[in-house]
Amino acid sequence: MSAARIKKGDRVVVVSGKDKGKTGEVTRAMPKDGKVIVAGVNVATRHRKPSQANPQGGLEKIEAPMHISKVAMATADGKPTRVRFETQDGKKVRIAVKTGEKIDG
Repeated sequence: MSAARIKKGDRVVVVSGKDKGKTGEVTRAMPKDGKVIVAGVNVATRHRKPSQANPQGGLEKIEAPMHISKVAMATADGKPTRVRFETQDGKKVRIAVKTGEKIDG
């Protein structure tokens, strides 16, 4: 598997699908599955029966995983950019292709 270009905590833009154009923060990355969960994006509604944990029951909105190819890193102005890797001072760092700025500390 190649190195993770998108990680937890990154700001991303959705580039295709029903939520195209929305931005959000990656709350969970699943590199082995090639999926990410983005806050406020790809929200699914689940109908829940009443239970002891949730006596009211009702509708529950959850963020569903989406394929990593549907999102791209966001630049400071909110536009999508690709990510490349460079070695600086013996460390591998992520670089935004559009702006050339370093993503990792």
